[in-house]
Amino acid sequence: MDSLVTGQEIALWPGTPPGTPEEMGEQQVHDRSDSIFFSHRGVSHISCPRLTVIRPEKPNGVAMIIAPGGGYSRITLEVEGRDIAQWFAGFGVTSFILTYRLPAEGHVNGRDVPMMDAQRAVRLVRSHAAEWGLDESRIGLVGSSAAGHMATSILSEGTGLLNARVDAIDELSARPDFGLLLYPVVTLEDPFAHADSRRFLLGADADDETIRRYSAQNLITSDAPEVFMVLADDDASVPAENAIFLYQALRRAGVRTEMHVFREGGHGFGIARTGSLPVAQWPELCAAWLKRIGMLEG
Repeated sequence: MDSLVTGQEIALWPGTPPGTPEEMGEQQVHDRSDSIFFSHRGVSHISCPRLTVIRPEKPNGVAMIIAPGGGYSRITLEVEGRDIAQWFAGFGVTSFILTYRLPAEGHVNGRDVPMMDAQRAVRLVRSHAAEWGLDESRIGLVGSSAAGHMATSILSEGTGLLNARVDAIDELSARPDFGLLLYPVVTLEDPFAHADSRRFLLGADADDETIRRYSAQNLITSDAPEVFMVLADDDASVPAENAIFLYQALRRAGVRTEMHVFREGGHGFGIARTGSLPVAQWPELCAAWLKRIGMLEG
């Protein structure tokens, strides 16, 4: 596998992933859009987590692992996956869209399988960096909405290996070199938790200690990478306090962070749904930030 092509799919695990039943049924894809001009597909019942490649015409060695959201009940494909990957391809970034397992679909230790897949994705890209023409020290992790919780949970090395060792890839660092979070779910604690994400991740009867332990702001340590966050003040789904709690945790840990809170934009705007609002500026702001932290050339 010495080259990458757009559309190529790369399995995260050799054989059946840790904790996944041998028989899970077929993957399901559903479209939540009622427009003939705009699709909003989601995928669920995932037994083979994988990376889908979006390769730029002129790769510059930077890699982004892009994890779309979906409330831990599905994974959106276009708005928070393909669209973001295609935009950053214009800067030479090679993107890997992460289709990760969902916690409430029968996996052993289901609460951990999304984070397990995110860790494996970072390790897998790092393990092939040389042969794929990538820089192993310029691998970023992008998480939107509930996937923002997943991404935040593995920003620090202290999270540790969540699965029993499978192969030598599991010995590599799962810490990304930068984090990009869009309107992230972070805390699972009331009153600012996104109720559906918490329910699908932890179940309806999780105790206070479990909720605290899985609230991602509590997992941040000083070895977390620099983070860029963007959200809208009028987000009625995931309160802005989620990003604010993360910002405070990163600041306490001494981790440099840039956060943009736009007046309007709602939830799930991605790139295509920003319209003419000022929030449409966020990709350019993010590209400028990536240049300042040395991930893109100025």
